[in-house]
Parts: sequence; structure tokens; C-alpha cells
Amino acid sequence: MALQVYNTLTRQKELFTPIEPGRVRMYVCGPTVYDHAHIGHAKLYVSMDIIVRYLRYTGLDVLYVQNITDVGHLLESGEDRILKGARREKTDPMQVVERYMRSYMDDMDGLRTIRPDIMPRATGHVPEQIAAVEQLIQSGHAYEVKGSVYFDVSSAPNYGKLSGRKVEELEEGARVDVRAEKRRPQDFALWKRAEPEHIMRWRSPWGEGFPGWHIECSAMAGKYLGANFDIHGGGLENIFPHNECEIAQSEALSGKPFANHWLHAGSLTVDGVKMSKSLGNSVTIQKALHQYPAEVLRFFMLSSHYRSPIDYSEDALAAAGRGWERLIAPALAAQRALRQPPAPDNAAVDFSHRLENARAEFSAAMNDDFNTPGALAALFDFAKQVNTLLAAHPRPHDETLNAIAAFYWELAGDVLGVLPVESADPGGSAAREETLIRLLAEIRAEARARKDFATSDRIREQLGQAGVALEDGKSGTIWKIDAPTASD
Repeated sequence: MALQVYNTLTRQKELFTPIEPGRVRMYVCGPTVYDHAHIGHAKLYVSMDIIVRYLRYTGLDVLYVQNITDVGHLLESGEDRILKGARREKTDPMQVVERYMRSYMDDMDGLRTIRPDIMPRATGHVPEQIAAVEQLIQSGHAYEVKGSVYFDVSSAPNYGKLSGRKVEELEEGARVDVRAEKRRPQDFALWKRAEPEHIMRWRSPWGEGFPGWHIECSAMAGKYLGANFDIHGGGLENIFPHNECEIAQSEALSGKPFANHWLHAGSLTVDGVKMSKSLGNSVTIQKALHQYPAEVLRFFMLSSHYRSPIDYSEDALAAAGRGWERLIAPALAAQRALRQPPAPDNAAVDFSHRLENARAEFSAAMNDDFNTPGALAALFDFAKQVNTLLAAHPRPHDETLNAIAAFYWELAGDVLGVLPVESADPGGSAAREETLIRLLAEIRAEARARKDFATSDRIREQLGQAGVALEDGKSGTIWKIDAPTASD
């Protein structure tokens, strides 16, 4: 089955065909960096991360661009979010930007999202935005009033095609004091004049001012991906007005379709209400990462389709933690078995057909508009088969165990990012841990041979307190390590 994606623009699933064979150009609306990011933001960027990971898994070369909004994101009151943050913290706007941009990057690294290839900042691309506004004025799509420039929505006959809204039905979202200077309430700002108290300002042909929110994405996406590119991603709340305005101004600039496929992630809610700082129901990513492993948070988000909303609660995260443990336990067990000495009768077990079937089921789910719940279901089915194998053959042949480990590392690790990083690194901390356990087990065996049962018991007791169980049998001593828990 070829990859099918749901396109918000066409309102249907359609075959994904890159403009350039073998290469995908993808743009995602990034954060406005005026405060710490919350779990609602994580839902969006983990969803986009999965899309990029899977496209690359299929062999496509993905150029992933995600912007940083550090100027121009105006609230309904007309106040810039960055300036609001600066007033809140009584500091310089750029200090706010640097602080929370670094915080965002740390959060994304903590969540194991792959960093975009290019992360352009709005303030670093003001000349491109001014040039775009000048072109829109020259082509009759925009007009200047008292140092501000507005896009003339009536010049874009297809305005509303993404959201399905009709121009005449749109509600006015502008401030009272600027309604009079616009030709019509639906027109939106491309450039705003800077009032005397406005700190962030740049010189322009219309006087000192600053760019509107929407023009930054058109300017930066066009610069790095071209006038027409493959995928534009974002949250459902971005569809209107942000994405709608992007389309209108970008297509007015180039005369070409802006993005071929529009992919939007559903919101994260708390008790059915969208998580938002303004509502006081937000949980920062920093706090969530202190409470749960990144892999559990990712598992929680991937248990729902990326286009669907998901409700955040302590109970939901606890359930996700239990599900995640069940999913990865066979992978960790297989890796531990691989580090145990081979058993005398560990004949090779033909597991190849199970691997092939599981991989096919995983890919079929992901090819259906990145259906991560279906992909997780395929991994759970495979986990049951691994458990059955290890119950019948505690130490299967190396070839079988290596194939199982590679399967988990690739799909649960590389594609979904829910396998602990250390477990995917044979030379990493997990391997060192196994080496130390083996050494202690050997020292204990030597102590038992000397009838030094005090030392033997002490080693066994302390390992037990660390979650390592030693089991003595006819063929020697084996150990079992408890799977990590969500509270670790």
C-alpha cells in the first residue's frame, strides 16, 4: 500500500506524491517564543516528528523547515506576544526570545524529536518580508495606510479555500482603533507601523514598523523550500486565520499553489478543553518530563491519531506508562537474553515470517495517513509472539535475537521514538550495566564455591534491591532485570 495522507485542503485522503521524486520539502509553523512550551505544543511537534521520521524511513530525503516566531505574533488586543513576555519579566524582548527559544529546543530534545534541518527566525528575515510586502503592493494585492500595510482579501478569489470559510461570513477580528483604516474588516496586516512605545521596530518604505504574523511564514518557506513545496504542517488552530492568510499572500506572490499537502494535528485537551496558558490549564513540557520518561509521553500521544484530539490527565499518563512497559518489555528481554551466555541447545528458531508480517502490518498502518495507533497495535502483536518465543526458548540463537532487536530498534526506536535510547545502543549504558551484573554474578559464584555464603547472600540481596533477580539453576546462574517503570 502506497502512502495516503489526509489533505486539509482537499478534505480527503489522497496518494502522497512528492513534487521531486525521492525528495520531500516540508514546512511546519514553529513556536512563538515568549514563554515555556507546554504539552499542547508537544502534541503538535511530536506528531510532525513522526511524519518526518516515517518519510525518511521509507527512503525519502526530507528537507524539514520549522520557523521560530520572535516578532509579529499579535494578540486580538493588538499586543505582540514577545512584548507581552518582556513586560511580564521586565526585560528586553530579545532576552525573552533567547531564553524561551533555548527552553523550547531543550524541551524538543528531551522529547526526542528530530531537530529540523533549518530553523529560520522571523527577525532574521525582515528584509525578505519587506520585499514580499512591496511586491504585493505593486501587484495590487495590498495597500498602505498611515505606515501600515494590509492584504486586500477581495483580491484573492480563493481566500477561505483551506478553512472553508466565506469572506462575507468572516467575523471581524481587528482592534477598534484600526478598523477604520482598513478597507474591509477581513483584510489582514502585512506590516504594522510602530507606535512610539513599541520597542521592536525596523525601517521600511512605509516608516518604522514590524512585520505581521502571517507574512513571515510565506517569506521563509518561499526562501528555503520554493514557491511550491510538498507538505505544510501545523495545528488545527492554525488553519484560520494563519494558514489561510499564508496561502492568500503566497499564491498572490508567485501565482503557484503554496503547499500541495496540508497536514494538521489535533489539539491536546484537559477535561475536554484545549490546553492554553490563557486558560490556566497548561502543563509545561519541562514539568511533564520530570514526571514521566519522554518515551511514555510519546507513547501517550501516539496512542491517538495525529489528527485527533487527545485528553491529558494523570490517569491517562499512568495508563500510557503501563502500556509502554508492556510494549518494550519483550525488546529489553530479548536484548538481555542476547547478553547471556548461549545455552548448549539453543537451536536457531525461524522467526523471519513473523518479522516480515509485523513489519508489513506496521507499514500498512503508517501508510494510512500515519496511523500510529495501528502501528502500535502491530508492535503489540509482535511483542506477544516474542514473549511466547522467550517462554519456550529462554536463550534463542543469536541470529534470532539479533533480528528481533534490530526490528525493535528500527520501528519502535527510529520511527516512533518510544524505545529507550540506551536500549538501542549495544555499547551504551545498558551494555555496561549488563557487564557489571555479569561480573557481580561471577564474583558471587566464586564466593559460593568458597562457601563464603555471607558475601554471596549480600551480592544477591543488593542486586535484588537494584531490581536484578538472580536465579540459580543446574546450568548456572541467570539474572532478570525488571522493566523500567513510568515513575522511574
